[in-house]
Amino acid sequence: MDRADRDATDEPPRAPRPRGTIRVGRIADSDVLVSGSWFLVAGLIAVVLAPRIEQVQPGLGAGKYVAGLAFAVLLYLSVLLHEASHAVAARHYGYRVTSITLHFLGGMTAVETEARRPRDELVIAVVGPLTSIAVGLGAVGLWFVTPDGLLRMAVEALAGANILVGVLNLVPGLPLDGGRVMKAGVWRLTGDPLRGAIAAGWSGRVVAVLSLGWPLLLAAVLDTQPRLIDFVLAGVVAAFLWTGASAVIGNARLRRRLPRLAARPLARRVALVPADVSVAEAVRRAQEQEAGGIVTVGSDGTPVGIVSEAALARMPVERRPWATVATVTRTLDAGLRLPVDVAGEELIDALRRRPAAEYLLVGADGAPYGVLTAGDLDRALRADDR
Repeated sequence: MDRADRDATDEPPRAPRPRGTIRVGRIADSDVLVSGSWFLVAGLIAVVLAPRIEQVQPGLGAGKYVAGLAFAVLLYLSVLLHEASHAVAARHYGYRVTSITLHFLGGMTAVETEARRPRDELVIAVVGPLTSIAVGLGAVGLWFVTPDGLLRMAVEALAGANILVGVLNLVPGLPLDGGRVMKAGVWRLTGDPLRGAIAAGWSGRVVAVLSLGWPLLLAAVLDTQPRLIDFVLAGVVAAFLWTGASAVIGNARLRRRLPRLAARPLARRVALVPADVSVAEAVRRAQEQEAGGIVTVGSDGTPVGIVSEAALARMPVERRPWATVATVTRTLDAGLRLPVDVAGEELIDALRRRPAAEYLLVGADGAPYGVLTAGDLDRALRADDR
Protein backbone atom coordinates (compact mmCIF):
# COMPACT_ATOMS: atom_id res chain seq x y z
CA MET A 1 0.00 0.00 0.00
CA ASP A 2 1.03 3.52 -0.60
CA ARG A 3 1.50 5.84 2.47
CA ALA A 4 1.81 9.57 3.16
CA ASP A 5 2.35 11.78 6.13
CA ARG A 6 -0.86 13.24 7.43
CA ASP A 7 -1.03 16.92 8.20
CA ALA A 8 -3.91 17.25 10.62
CA THR A 9 -4.11 20.98 10.18
CA ASP A 10 -3.80 21.07 6.38
CA GLU A 11 -5.42 17.95 4.96
CA PRO A 12 -4.79 17.60 1.19
CA PRO A 13 -7.82 17.62 -1.09
CA ARG A 14 -9.62 14.32 -1.53
CA ALA A 15 -8.31 12.30 -4.48
CA PRO A 16 -10.67 11.65 -7.39
CA ARG A 17 -12.65 8.44 -7.05
CA PRO A 18 -11.20 5.70 -9.30
CA ARG A 19 -13.35 4.68 -12.24
CA GLY A 20 -15.46 1.58 -11.71
CA THR A 21 -15.93 2.17 -7.98
CA ILE A 22 -18.83 3.35 -5.84
CA ARG A 23 -18.31 5.42 -2.70
CA VAL A 24 -20.39 4.01 0.17
CA GLY A 25 -19.05 5.97 3.16
CA ARG A 26 -15.96 6.96 5.14
CA ILE A 27 -13.90 5.23 7.82
CA ALA A 28 -10.84 6.72 9.55
CA ASP A 29 -11.40 9.86 7.48
CA SER A 30 -10.96 7.78 4.30
CA ASP A 31 -13.38 6.99 1.47
CA VAL A 32 -14.81 3.47 1.46
CA LEU A 33 -15.15 2.33 -2.15
CA VAL A 34 -16.73 -0.77 -3.66
CA SER A 35 -15.32 -1.99 -6.95
CA GLY A 36 -17.68 -3.11 -9.69
CA SER A 37 -15.98 -6.52 -9.58
CA TRP A 38 -17.43 -7.05 -6.11
CA PHE A 39 -20.93 -7.47 -7.53
CA LEU A 40 -19.68 -10.28 -9.76
CA VAL A 41 -18.12 -12.06 -6.79
CA ALA A 42 -21.24 -11.49 -4.66
CA GLY A 43 -23.30 -13.16 -7.37
CA LEU A 44 -20.81 -16.04 -7.57
CA ILE A 45 -20.97 -16.52 -3.79
CA ALA A 46 -24.78 -16.61 -3.98
CA VAL A 47 -24.69 -19.29 -6.69
CA VAL A 48 -22.06 -21.41 -4.91
CA LEU A 49 -23.90 -21.27 -1.57
CA ALA A 50 -27.36 -21.88 -3.03
CA PRO A 51 -27.23 -25.73 -2.83
CA ARG A 52 -26.02 -25.62 0.79
CA ILE A 53 -28.72 -23.10 1.69
CA GLU A 54 -31.32 -25.34 0.08
CA GLN A 55 -30.15 -28.22 2.28
CA VAL A 56 -30.32 -26.16 5.46
CA GLN A 57 -33.59 -24.41 4.62
CA PRO A 58 -35.56 -26.33 1.97
CA GLY A 59 -38.29 -24.65 -0.03
CA LEU A 60 -36.80 -21.16 -0.32
CA GLY A 61 -36.83 -21.23 -4.10
CA ALA A 62 -35.18 -18.08 -5.49
CA GLY A 63 -34.87 -16.89 -1.90
CA LYS A 64 -31.79 -19.07 -1.51
CA TYR A 65 -29.91 -16.71 -3.83
CA VAL A 66 -31.05 -13.72 -1.79
CA ALA A 67 -29.72 -15.47 1.31
CA GLY A 68 -26.45 -16.09 -0.52
CA LEU A 69 -26.17 -12.41 -1.41
CA ALA A 70 -26.85 -11.50 2.22
CA PHE A 71 -23.98 -13.72 3.28
CA ALA A 72 -21.71 -12.09 0.67
CA VAL A 73 -22.51 -8.70 2.21
CA LEU A 74 -21.84 -10.06 5.71
CA LEU A 75 -18.54 -11.56 4.59
CA TYR A 76 -17.36 -8.31 3.02
CA LEU A 77 -18.35 -6.37 6.11
CA SER A 78 -15.79 -8.49 7.95
CA VAL A 79 -13.28 -7.73 5.17
CA LEU A 80 -14.06 -4.05 5.72
CA LEU A 81 -13.18 -4.48 9.41
CA HIS A 82 -9.87 -6.03 8.33
CA GLU A 83 -9.06 -3.08 6.07
CA ALA A 84 -10.36 -0.49 8.54
CA SER A 85 -7.89 -1.80 11.13
CA HIS A 86 -5.06 -1.09 8.66
CA ALA A 87 -6.43 2.42 8.13
CA VAL A 88 -6.81 3.18 11.84
CA ALA A 89 -3.27 1.95 12.56
CA ALA A 90 -1.85 4.01 9.69
CA ARG A 91 -3.64 7.13 10.89
CA HIS A 92 -2.35 6.46 14.40
CA TYR A 93 1.23 6.63 13.14
CA GLY A 94 0.57 9.79 11.15
CA TYR A 95 0.07 8.45 7.62
CA ARG A 96 -2.69 9.73 5.39
CA VAL A 97 -5.07 7.01 4.19
CA THR A 98 -6.76 7.95 0.94
CA SER A 99 -9.25 5.10 0.51
CA ILE A 100 -10.40 1.62 1.45
CA THR A 101 -11.53 -0.40 -1.56
CA LEU A 102 -13.46 -3.67 -1.51
CA HIS A 103 -12.88 -5.74 -4.64
CA PHE A 104 -13.25 -9.27 -5.95
CA LEU A 105 -10.26 -10.67 -4.02
CA GLY A 106 -10.98 -8.89 -0.75
CA GLY A 107 -9.87 -5.36 0.00
CA MET A 108 -7.09 -2.79 -0.19
CA THR A 109 -6.19 0.14 2.02
CA ALA A 110 -4.34 2.90 0.14
CA VAL A 111 -1.85 4.91 2.21
CA GLU A 112 0.10 7.57 0.36
CA THR A 113 3.74 6.99 1.35
CA GLU A 114 5.94 4.17 2.57
CA ALA A 115 6.37 3.55 6.28
CA ARG A 116 9.14 5.54 7.94
CA ARG A 117 10.07 2.84 10.49
CA PRO A 118 9.99 -0.98 10.60
CA ARG A 119 7.70 -0.82 13.63
CA ASP A 120 5.12 1.19 11.70
CA GLU A 121 5.24 -1.30 8.82
CA LEU A 122 4.85 -4.24 11.19
CA VAL A 123 1.93 -2.88 13.20
CA ILE A 124 -0.02 -1.50 10.22
CA ALA A 125 0.35 -4.83 8.43
CA VAL A 126 -0.35 -7.27 11.25
CA VAL A 127 -3.49 -5.65 12.66
CA GLY A 128 -5.51 -6.70 9.60
CA PRO A 129 -5.00 -10.47 9.89
CA LEU A 130 -5.35 -10.28 13.68
CA THR A 131 -8.69 -8.50 13.26
CA SER A 132 -9.91 -11.21 10.87
CA ILE A 133 -8.83 -13.96 13.26
CA ALA A 134 -10.55 -12.15 16.15
CA VAL A 135 -13.78 -11.88 14.12
CA GLY A 136 -13.50 -15.57 13.24
CA LEU A 137 -12.98 -16.63 16.85
CA GLY A 138 -15.87 -14.42 17.93
CA ALA A 139 -18.07 -16.17 15.36
CA VAL A 140 -16.90 -19.55 16.72
CA GLY A 141 -18.07 -18.53 20.18
CA LEU A 142 -21.36 -17.27 18.75
CA TRP A 143 -21.90 -20.59 16.95
CA PHE A 144 -22.52 -22.40 20.26
CA VAL A 145 -25.48 -20.16 21.12
CA THR A 146 -26.96 -19.84 17.64
CA PRO A 147 -29.97 -22.01 16.80
CA ASP A 148 -29.89 -24.40 13.84
CA GLY A 149 -30.79 -23.05 10.43
CA LEU A 150 -29.55 -20.36 8.09
CA LEU A 151 -28.29 -18.15 10.89
CA ARG A 152 -26.03 -20.87 12.27
CA MET A 153 -24.81 -21.64 8.77
CA ALA A 154 -23.92 -17.97 8.27
CA VAL A 155 -22.07 -17.82 11.60
CA GLU A 156 -20.23 -21.04 10.79
CA ALA A 157 -19.18 -19.79 7.35
CA LEU A 158 -18.19 -16.41 8.77
CA ALA A 159 -15.99 -18.09 11.36
CA GLY A 160 -14.27 -20.32 8.83
CA ALA A 161 -13.80 -17.56 6.24
CA ASN A 162 -12.31 -15.04 8.67
CA ILE A 163 -9.94 -17.48 10.33
CA LEU A 164 -8.82 -18.67 6.89
CA VAL A 165 -8.35 -15.09 5.64
CA GLY A 166 -6.45 -14.11 8.78
CA VAL A 167 -4.10 -17.10 8.67
CA LEU A 168 -3.47 -16.93 4.91
CA ASN A 169 -2.75 -13.21 5.11
CA LEU A 170 0.04 -13.97 7.58
CA VAL A 171 1.86 -16.05 4.96
CA PRO A 172 5.24 -14.27 4.53
CA GLY A 173 5.05 -13.00 0.97
CA LEU A 174 4.05 -9.70 -0.59
CA PRO A 175 1.45 -8.45 -1.44
CA LEU A 176 -0.04 -10.33 1.54
CA ASP A 177 0.07 -8.69 4.96
CA GLY A 178 2.49 -11.38 6.10
CA GLY A 179 4.84 -10.16 3.40
CA ARG A 180 4.81 -6.72 4.98
CA VAL A 181 5.60 -8.31 8.31
CA MET A 182 8.52 -10.10 6.65
CA LYS A 183 9.63 -6.84 5.04
CA ALA A 184 9.59 -5.14 8.44
CA GLY A 185 11.70 -7.93 9.92
CA VAL A 186 14.34 -7.82 7.17
CA TRP A 187 14.30 -4.03 7.35
CA ARG A 188 14.87 -4.15 11.10
CA LEU A 189 17.78 -6.60 10.72
CA THR A 190 19.50 -4.91 7.77
CA GLY A 191 18.43 -1.29 8.14
CA ASP A 192 17.39 -1.33 4.47
CA PRO A 193 13.63 -1.15 3.67
CA LEU A 194 14.27 -1.85 -0.03
CA ARG A 195 16.12 -5.06 0.77
CA GLY A 196 13.17 -6.06 2.94
CA ALA A 197 10.73 -5.31 0.11
CA ILE A 198 12.72 -7.33 -2.44
CA ALA A 199 13.05 -10.30 -0.08
CA ALA A 200 9.33 -10.27 0.71
CA GLY A 201 8.54 -9.84 -3.00
CA TRP A 202 10.50 -12.94 -3.96
CA SER A 203 8.80 -14.81 -1.13
CA GLY A 204 5.48 -13.66 -2.60
CA ARG A 205 6.43 -15.12 -5.97
CA VAL A 206 7.14 -18.45 -4.30
CA VAL A 207 3.76 -18.31 -2.56
CA ALA A 208 2.10 -17.53 -5.92
CA VAL A 209 3.60 -20.65 -7.51
CA LEU A 210 2.68 -22.81 -4.51
CA SER A 211 -0.91 -21.54 -4.56
CA LEU A 212 -1.38 -23.23 -7.94
CA GLY A 213 -1.17 -26.52 -6.08
CA TRP A 214 -4.19 -25.77 -3.90
CA PRO A 215 -6.58 -28.02 -5.87
CA LEU A 216 -4.08 -30.90 -5.64
CA LEU A 217 -3.81 -30.32 -1.88
CA LEU A 218 -7.58 -30.73 -1.63
CA ALA A 219 -7.31 -34.15 -3.25
CA ALA A 220 -4.20 -35.35 -1.40
CA VAL A 221 -4.83 -34.08 2.13
CA LEU A 222 -8.56 -33.47 2.45
CA ASP A 223 -9.60 -36.34 0.13
CA THR A 224 -11.83 -33.90 -1.73
CA GLN A 225 -12.11 -34.05 -5.49
CA PRO A 226 -11.17 -30.59 -6.86
CA ARG A 227 -13.67 -28.90 -9.17
CA LEU A 228 -13.04 -26.70 -12.16
CA ILE A 229 -13.82 -23.62 -10.05
CA ASP A 230 -10.99 -24.62 -7.66
CA PHE A 231 -8.45 -24.59 -10.50
CA VAL A 232 -9.80 -21.29 -11.81
CA LEU A 233 -9.64 -19.62 -8.40
CA ALA A 234 -6.13 -21.01 -7.79
CA GLY A 235 -5.02 -19.50 -11.10
CA VAL A 236 -6.61 -16.13 -10.33
CA VAL A 237 -5.05 -15.98 -6.86
CA ALA A 238 -1.64 -17.05 -8.21
CA ALA A 239 -1.77 -14.38 -10.91
CA PHE A 240 -2.78 -11.75 -8.35
CA LEU A 241 0.05 -12.70 -5.99
CA TRP A 242 2.68 -12.94 -8.73
CA THR A 243 1.69 -9.61 -10.25
CA GLY A 244 1.64 -7.87 -6.87
CA ALA A 245 4.97 -9.36 -5.79
CA SER A 246 6.60 -8.47 -9.12
CA ALA A 247 5.34 -4.89 -8.86
CA VAL A 248 6.88 -4.59 -5.38
CA ILE A 249 10.23 -5.93 -6.60
CA GLY A 250 10.22 -3.60 -9.60
CA ASN A 251 9.30 -0.61 -7.46
CA ALA A 252 12.06 -1.39 -4.95
CA ARG A 253 14.65 -1.67 -7.72
CA LEU A 254 13.40 1.60 -9.18
CA ARG A 255 13.72 3.35 -5.85
CA ARG A 256 17.32 2.15 -5.56
CA ARG A 257 18.08 4.08 -8.75
CA LEU A 258 16.13 7.20 -7.82
CA PRO A 259 18.90 9.02 -5.91
CA ARG A 260 20.84 9.18 -9.21
CA LEU A 261 17.86 10.54 -11.13
CA ALA A 262 17.71 14.34 -11.55
CA ALA A 263 15.65 16.65 -13.74
CA ARG A 264 18.37 19.19 -14.64
CA PRO A 265 20.55 16.87 -16.81
CA LEU A 266 17.43 15.73 -18.70
CA ALA A 267 16.17 19.23 -19.46
CA ARG A 268 15.63 20.09 -23.10
CA ARG A 269 16.32 23.62 -24.32
CA VAL A 270 13.05 25.53 -24.46
CA ALA A 271 11.79 27.95 -27.10
CA LEU A 272 9.47 30.67 -25.80
CA VAL A 273 6.85 31.81 -28.33
CA PRO A 274 3.72 34.00 -28.17
CA ALA A 275 0.52 32.01 -27.82
CA ASP A 276 -0.96 33.52 -30.99
CA VAL A 277 1.75 32.53 -33.48
CA SER A 278 1.13 29.71 -35.93
CA VAL A 279 2.25 26.17 -35.24
CA ALA A 280 4.60 26.37 -38.23
CA GLU A 281 6.22 29.54 -36.87
CA ALA A 282 6.57 28.05 -33.38
CA VAL A 283 8.27 24.96 -34.83
CA ARG A 284 10.55 27.14 -36.99
CA ARG A 285 11.67 29.17 -33.97
CA ALA A 286 12.29 26.01 -31.96
CA GLN A 287 14.41 24.54 -34.76
CA GLU A 288 16.30 27.81 -35.14
CA GLN A 289 17.13 27.81 -31.42
CA GLU A 290 17.84 24.04 -31.43
CA ALA A 291 15.20 23.69 -28.73
CA GLY A 292 13.57 20.41 -27.78
CA GLY A 293 10.44 21.93 -26.26
CA ILE A 294 8.10 24.84 -26.90
CA VAL A 295 6.44 26.96 -24.22
CA THR A 296 3.92 29.70 -24.98
CA VAL A 297 4.08 33.03 -23.14
CA GLY A 298 1.62 35.82 -22.52
CA SER A 299 2.06 39.48 -23.46
CA ASP A 300 4.14 40.04 -20.31
CA GLY A 301 6.45 37.12 -21.11
CA THR A 302 4.99 34.83 -18.44
CA PRO A 303 4.81 31.13 -19.47
CA VAL A 304 1.18 30.10 -19.94
CA GLY A 305 1.28 26.81 -21.84
CA ILE A 306 3.47 23.93 -22.95
CA VAL A 307 3.23 22.37 -26.40
CA SER A 308 2.24 18.71 -26.48
CA GLU A 309 4.58 16.65 -28.65
CA ALA A 310 1.82 14.13 -29.30
CA ALA A 311 -0.67 16.80 -30.41
CA LEU A 312 1.99 18.44 -32.58
CA ALA A 313 2.84 15.13 -34.26
CA ARG A 314 -0.83 14.49 -35.04
CA MET A 315 -1.28 17.83 -36.80
CA PRO A 316 -0.74 17.57 -40.60
CA VAL A 317 2.11 19.71 -41.89
CA GLU A 318 -0.18 21.52 -44.35
CA ARG A 319 -2.38 22.76 -41.46
CA ARG A 320 0.45 24.15 -39.36
CA PRO A 321 0.71 27.57 -41.05
CA TRP A 322 -3.00 28.20 -40.40
CA ALA A 323 -3.41 26.86 -36.84
CA THR A 324 -2.22 28.81 -33.79
CA VAL A 325 0.20 27.09 -31.46
CA ALA A 326 -2.47 27.33 -28.75
CA THR A 327 -4.32 24.45 -30.46
CA VAL A 328 -1.52 22.01 -29.53
CA THR A 329 -0.76 23.55 -26.13
CA ARG A 330 -1.64 22.43 -22.61
CA THR A 331 -2.25 25.08 -19.97
CA LEU A 332 0.63 25.34 -17.52
CA ASP A 333 -1.03 24.68 -14.20
CA ALA A 334 0.99 24.45 -10.99
CA GLY A 335 1.58 20.70 -11.33
CA LEU A 336 3.31 21.13 -14.68
CA ARG A 337 5.95 23.53 -13.27
CA LEU A 338 8.79 21.78 -11.48
CA PRO A 339 11.95 23.16 -9.85
CA VAL A 340 14.93 22.49 -12.08
CA ASP A 341 16.83 20.89 -9.19
CA VAL A 342 14.08 18.41 -8.29
CA ALA A 343 15.49 14.88 -8.09
CA GLY A 344 15.02 11.39 -6.75
CA GLU A 345 11.79 10.38 -5.07
CA GLU A 346 10.68 14.01 -4.93
CA LEU A 347 10.76 14.05 -8.74
CA ILE A 348 8.79 10.81 -9.04
CA ASP A 349 6.24 11.99 -6.47
CA ALA A 350 5.73 15.23 -8.42
CA LEU A 351 5.10 13.29 -11.63
CA ARG A 352 2.76 10.89 -9.84
CA ARG A 353 0.69 13.75 -8.46
CA ARG A 354 0.28 15.31 -11.91
CA PRO A 355 0.84 12.78 -14.72
CA ALA A 356 1.71 14.45 -18.03
CA ALA A 357 3.96 14.02 -21.05
CA GLU A 358 5.82 17.33 -20.65
CA TYR A 359 6.77 19.57 -17.73
CA LEU A 360 8.34 23.03 -17.53
CA LEU A 361 11.45 23.22 -15.36
CA VAL A 362 11.92 26.59 -13.71
CA GLY A 363 14.79 28.16 -11.80
CA ALA A 364 14.68 29.59 -8.29
CA ASP A 365 13.45 32.90 -9.73
CA GLY A 366 10.63 31.18 -11.63
CA ALA A 367 12.25 31.75 -15.02
CA PRO A 368 11.92 28.91 -17.56
CA TYR A 369 14.98 26.66 -17.65
CA GLY A 370 13.91 23.81 -19.91
CA VAL A 371 11.37 21.14 -20.70
CA LEU A 372 11.33 17.69 -19.08
CA THR A 373 9.46 14.94 -20.92
CA ALA A 374 8.18 11.73 -19.41
CA GLY A 375 9.73 9.86 -22.33
CA ASP A 376 13.21 11.21 -21.57
CA LEU A 377 12.77 10.31 -17.92
CA ASP A 378 11.68 6.77 -18.79
CA ARG A 379 14.66 6.30 -21.12
CA ALA A 380 17.01 7.54 -18.40
CA LEU A 381 15.59 5.02 -15.97
CA ARG A 382 15.90 2.18 -18.49
CA ALA A 383 19.47 3.14 -19.36
CA ASP A 384 20.37 3.26 -15.67
CA ASP A 385 18.82 -0.18 -15.21
CA ARG A 386 21.15 -1.62 -17.85
